[in-house]
Amino acid sequence: MSASARVIRLGRASLRWRPRSLLLCAVLAGLCLALGLALLGTGTLAFPPGEVLAVLAGRSGNPVAERIVLGLRLPRVLTALCVGASLGMAGAIFQSLSRNPLGSPDIVGFTTGAATGAIVQIILADAGPPAVSLAAVASGMATAATVFLLALKGRPGGGNRLVLVGIGVGATLAGLNTVLLVESDLDRAVAAQVWLAGSLTARTWSHAIPAALALAAIVPLALASARPLALMEMGDDAARQLGVPVERMRLVAVMTAVALTATATAAAGPIAFIALAAPQLARRLVGSADLPLLSAAAMGAVLLLASDLLSQRLPFGVTMPIGLTTGLVGGLYLLWLLARSRKL
Repeated sequence: MSASARVIRLGRASLRWRPRSLLLCAVLAGLCLALGLALLGTGTLAFPPGEVLAVLAGRSGNPVAERIVLGLRLPRVLTALCVGASLGMAGAIFQSLSRNPLGSPDIVGFTTGAATGAIVQIILADAGPPAVSLAAVASGMATAATVFLLALKGRPGGGNRLVLVGIGVGATLAGLNTVLLVESDLDRAVAAQVWLAGSLTARTWSHAIPAALALAAIVPLALASARPLALMEMGDDAARQLGVPVERMRLVAVMTAVALTATATAAAGPIAFIALAAPQLARRLVGSADLPLLSAAAMGAVLLLASDLLSQRLPFGVTMPIGLTTGLVGGLYLLWLLARSRKL
């Protein structure tokens, strides 16, 4: 164990933490609060930070500000917070499993799989938001199971094989999504395309509360998987010698990460870049080889909140869906990553 790590023991259980990681999480939490405050005051009717704080504290005498901040903007901010945290943590798990900086749900097709279920509901069933969200979660989980089984196929499902199979399945589903959009009527195709762009617009408590509950339910399982995943990064054979049930652990980790991705996609549509960049930025800032689950979640929340603020404050009155904003930034980041990496 590194000298910089600290251990707290509670009976037979123990908690290992690093001061630098804890400091980074605290700084990122502060940034989330600052960005959230800025977002609550941003819009057609702008409010200064003092007015926003007064509304949140219940001391504002402005009923218009209370209705807008509490009823319209706060659910959007909380949805962005939960979606960003879910994607950041999911990206950290995928990159640990694949031992590859490109091993994010965007790249390996799980986000595309969740989108397939949503498109089927929108185009074939003309379903409403609850059915679309449930279909996205179910389809994402089914895609993950398919990729895992194909990657296994009578041999240990190594990380690189998992990524390659995921890319192939994702490409197939992307083609299916395109066929559905082309063959549907115009109104439903437009509705599906709007959903595919990824958006935080018109998010309500019906989006924020399920996203928060799902995150709270899945995080303990993800944290329990952190130590075995860190051992698996040394190689499957080494992990087995240390007592890790590799294939079972890989399945649990994949389903945990896909559950995080699917619930995030159900709440806001496909959001690119966050799951790819957040874990890498967190790992570089922490400066440790440990799996940065909490810091990646905090970094994901910061990135999505910052992207949302940027999308609302573009010059010339231009507004962009959050999915397009993160996709644009993520494309530039991916090019930079490929240019500087000698392993890709």
